[in-house]
Amino acid sequence: MLKSAVNALSRVANTLAITSNALGTLVVLALVVVLNVDVIARGLFSSPLRGTYEIVQFSVVMIVFLQLPDVVRVDRLTRSDGLLGVIHMRRPKLAANIRRIINAVSAIFMGLIAYVTFPEFVHMWHTQDYFGVPGLFTLPWWPVKLVIASGTALSCLIFVFKVISAQDRPELIRAPEHDEASQ
Repeated sequence: MLKSAVNALSRVANTLAITSNALGTLVVLALVVVLNVDVIARGLFSSPLRGTYEIVQFSVVMIVFLQLPDVVRVDRLTRSDGLLGVIHMRRPKLAANIRRIINAVSAIFMGLIAYVTFPEFVHMWHTQDYFGVPGLFTLPWWPVKLVIASGTALSCLIFVFKVISAQDRPELIRAPEHDEASQ
């Protein structure tokens, strides 16, 4: 019963991570459009698009935290797995336990970031604080804080599910993948 509930919640978290990644990709595409419009406006009309700098700052943070949960889901978060690969060849259970510890510590850090950022989101929502140049171009802070809080919270959940599923299903524990191109 508990195992099936955890699996169902894990599937929901994975679906949310994939959806969040897709939203991050749409933000990338929107950023490309904004940058191209700015370049064309500068070249043809000698007038830059107002707020391009602010939009780029806003978008980069959003892209990172929208795509973070899916990166965690597919084990592509930047880290060094060389030592774990060597340990896995000789002592697979030890490597699996170390990987579980790393995932648990990662979950704690992601949870702490979400815990700290969520009250900032609530504050920004109520005060309607903004960044940018008043009178030229401004954007509210709350969407960035919301994306950071939700992205790290979802990443935390995915790390927790990795720890739980690895304990229940040893076949999920594997040696790090090596791309042929990197060898």
